[in-house]
Amino acid sequence: MAINNAQKTQIESGKGFIAALDQSGGSTPKALALYGVQPSDYSGDAEMFQAMHDMRARIILADDFTSAKVIGAILFERTMDDTINGKPVAQLLWEDRGVVPFLKIDKGLEEIADGVQLLKPMPELDSLLARAVAAGIFGTKERSVIHEADAGGIDAVVAQQFEVAKQVCNAGLVPILEPEVNIHSKTKAAAEDLLRDALLKHLDQLPAGEMVMLKLTIPDVPGQYDEVAQHANVLRVVALSGGYSTDEASAKLSQNSSMIASFSRALTEGLNVSMSDAEFNAALSGNINKIYAASVA
Repeated sequence: MAINNAQKTQIESGKGFIAALDQSGGSTPKALALYGVQPSDYSGDAEMFQAMHDMRARIILADDFTSAKVIGAILFERTMDDTINGKPVAQLLWEDRGVVPFLKIDKGLEEIADGVQLLKPMPELDSLLARAVAAGIFGTKERSVIHEADAGGIDAVVAQQFEVAKQVCNAGLVPILEPEVNIHSKTKAAAEDLLRDALLKHLDQLPAGEMVMLKLTIPDVPGQYDEVAQHANVLRVVALSGGYSTDEASAKLSQNSSMIASFSRALTEGLNVSMSDAEFNAALSGNINKIYAASVA
């Protein structure tokens, strides 16, 4: 299946950011608690995921969640399989909001070894990618984590990310590689030097026309990933908020002109289940405006 050219153009050159709405099972209770939904408010996984879906639907249907400022959104697998107002979520995002849908495909992280956490195996990836194509998904995302400036560990993370990316490209989708550098790492700047060099080495080995995206921690040195962003095989470089507050993440991002935001926690900061729709939309709009301004700075 050919890549949707209108979606590709929007992701490549559109003004705005990519919303990360892809909290998975492990991070869902914390995300819900920040939203004011406590474990005592639901019973079992089904009710927990329904509460999370209700929160995501509220975000997606909010006044400012449109392509005017949000050019893409990354979904959790359960969200892709669900509906909002009776319409499949990926279809609603693109047709009703003008937002390009992506899918989180990783199954979590291995234990730390050589200062990094690799991706857990994904034995059913081909079938998931086929479902994503059928659902109208444009691209995918998989996250590993770098904790230390260990050259061998970072090489392993990047090699694994590009191996998965090849599988995604073969399915007709655009992969977002996410080798996150822990913002609390004592060797963050050195790790980012190693990561940039490893990314460039693997990008140079890609066939002409095989496009990937990268989701990276906002670097200590502004402009750290400019060369990566300008590579012929890179559609866009996006930044994760990594635990920074909305204000701090936006301030740091605004110093990196070749990156746009793909924030999760910073996007939902201050939202609460008890808010009226007007209060909710106003709070979300404030976050969207800050993140948008930093992405187009």
